[in-house]
Amino acid sequence: MALYSDTVMDHFRNPRNVGVIEDADGVGEVGNAKCGDIMKIYLKIEDDVVADVKFETFGCGSAIASSSMATELIKGKPVAEAMALTNRAVAEALDGLPAHKLHCSVLAEEAIRSALEDYYRKHPEKAPEK
Repeated sequence: MALYSDTVMDHFRNPRNVGVIEDADGVGEVGNAKCGDIMKIYLKIEDDVVADVKFETFGCGSAIASSSMATELIKGKPVAEAMALTNRAVAEALDGLPAHKLHCSVLAEEAIRSALEDYYRKHPEKAPEK
């Protein structure tokens, strides 16, 4: 059995949504000191929808694929749906990750959550009721 699915390899070789949004509404950066992966997510929010999302990732193929897939899963979705994205959903959309690479999908979830939290800090009136 191959270590990585065809979907992981496709998102690694042809990552979607790579880049920077200069006037981003929310930016989140997370890293894992143990493996050296760093992810930065940029969000453009319009009418409570993720109108655009870009990422920069320094890391292994699984980290790049996880970032790419996570951006695809939230682009065009309501902010509340983006906030609910889980690492499990990212890994499943990639048709699985090896156990020792699951932390990459966790980082993708955390980066998106961090970017959304930054958005809510900048726009407290948009924050959901607690």
